[in-house]
Amino acid sequence: MMPLVKCLPLLLFVASLLIVSCHSTDGCDETMGVCSQESVILFSNSTNITNFVYGLTANMAAVVLYGSTFVPVKRIETGDGMFYHFVSCASIWVVSLFGDLLLRTPKFHPLAMLGGAIWATGSVAAVTIVKAIGLGLGILIWGSASLLMGWASSRFGWFGIDAQDVSRPLLNYCGAGLCLLSGLVFFFVRSDVKLHPESETIPLLIDRRSISGSFIQRSSAYWIDAVGPKTRRIIGCLLAVMAGLLYGSSFIPILYIKNHSLCRDSIFYGASVYDLDYVHAQTSGVFLASSVYFTIYCAVMKNKPRVYPRAILPGFLSGLMWTTGTYCWFLANSYLSAVVTYPIVTAGYGLVAALWGSLVFREIKGLVNGIIFFFASCVVLTGSMLTAISKLE
Repeated sequence: MMPLVKCLPLLLFVASLLIVSCHSTDGCDETMGVCSQESVILFSNSTNITNFVYGLTANMAAVVLYGSTFVPVKRIETGDGMFYHFVSCASIWVVSLFGDLLLRTPKFHPLAMLGGAIWATGSVAAVTIVKAIGLGLGILIWGSASLLMGWASSRFGWFGIDAQDVSRPLLNYCGAGLCLLSGLVFFFVRSDVKLHPESETIPLLIDRRSISGSFIQRSSAYWIDAVGPKTRRIIGCLLAVMAGLLYGSSFIPILYIKNHSLCRDSIFYGASVYDLDYVHAQTSGVFLASSVYFTIYCAVMKNKPRVYPRAILPGFLSGLMWTTGTYCWFLANSYLSAVVTYPIVTAGYGLVAALWGSLVFREIKGLVNGIIFFFASCVVLTGSMLTAISKLE
């Protein structure tokens, strides 16, 4: 995890520079009318190339950060994951506060909080998924489901958003079909996952009760630990699909607001068309929903939640990476387009997680397993690229 911690400040610095550059570009656009037409023509090609480089850089940063989000807690005992979930969501909200100040506090739209609540709902199962089927396989499956959900909702105009037409429908449907195929192939990959890290010889939460002068240590067993390997794998795959569908739906409220920003009879008339302006509202929904879920969890546990102190700093690091990755992705949308960046980010972070899982944590073992895993990864990458290409003019 140390190389990741060392690289994180560099990624944060790059993201900050890109955000500032994006706002500088917006300011130039407002004064472009006073520029001569010859100057616009002369520098148009240079500007397009610069925007492409900025967008690609932000996109790649988002891919790396998203794919590495759960790496800090891979070797840390998190139990049922509820405490880690609350800590990471709190970190997400705190980081977004600084981003909101950097963006000069754009208008807050409460509807965007709904997307954050949807994301937090899917994230509740993240620890269980990683425990059941591993980091790489879990993120690849929910990434495929997220890509399909995002594609279907935007392509057919679900939930009140405008349906998007594509210039190459055949490539678009082929890309979606390949993503669906990859998700099915991933079900045949068997991952070797250790439920408890070797470095953790005792539970991180030790509940000692004084009974006749002696101390009794409470077990940190979690229900997924008691499930058989085959059942655990099925549960993990199904949860990954459900989480992916929720992740793919989490950005629909933002699209709805943007789609209705030009409608004079809409309450969202005049709303910002820049995705970056909605990050803080969405993360506020993430934190609010996670607080509700953790409160319910504490009530169910009779005010005796399983708290793992060693998961606090890794949880904050995970939240920091996710929020920074979201800013980078939304920033890439400003330079390129969401129809181009979304398939690349969704497939890309799954492949990054797969590299972590297979090369670092050795979750995928055996030649046959490796071949199936590699084939499915190539299929989802091809599908995402076809989806992106089909939307280009």
